[in-house]
Amino acid sequence: MAKSSAERRRQKAEERRLQRIREERKRKIIRISAITGTAVVLLGLVGFGVYVEMDRRNIEGLRTFDGLTNEHVTAPVDYEQQPPVGGDHHAIWQNCGVYDAPLSTMNAVHSLEHGAVWITYDPELPDDQVETLSSLYSNGSYILVSPYDEADMPAPIVASAWGKQIELESPADERLGKFLRMFERSTDVPEPGASCSGALDMTAAELEEAGGIEALTGGM
Repeated sequence: MAKSSAERRRQKAEERRLQRIREERKRKIIRISAITGTAVVLLGLVGFGVYVEMDRRNIEGLRTFDGLTNEHVTAPVDYEQQPPVGGDHHAIWQNCGVYDAPLSTMNAVHSLEHGAVWITYDPELPDDQVETLSSLYSNGSYILVSPYDEADMPAPIVASAWGKQIELESPADERLGKFLRMFERSTDVPEPGASCSGALDMTAAELEEAGGIEALTGGM
């Protein structure tokens, strides 16, 4: 029996309703898939970021020293670590830069307090390695590079920041770059952002020849 016009209209309306339902389900599935895919990508990026940050902070052999004092003193300080990583120091800091002779530890430690990294090396280190270390400093860097008393060096090269230190056999060790990226201009120091220039630019020997820091500063 032939369907009436009204029945055909109802059937077409029902078909359109079912089609809308199918299309809505399809759109919902696409939205859910897109959201899920985006979430997976974001989680992957977050996970990768966490991995990168952990890798950046993971420096094998890094030593940490807590409870460091930071008073300004004039009497010589017997530092527990050699080279020192912090502690009481002179009121005048050592200018960041490259030096060809040992520095006054009391002034260099003040630079560490400002966020500098002090790279010390055995005076017998080959010239090409010394040049590599020296090249790490550029104008404005918060880096000190100097030889250190051979008898007190625990390794050919030692990088020190306030409360942090790592011993190295070669300037080619990738841990040196990591150390600099993490601790140069660190905010985790007693005086973050303070200057690393405009103060003392003499080596320990030059300072002694000039009569000592007190002679230069009038007992400051």
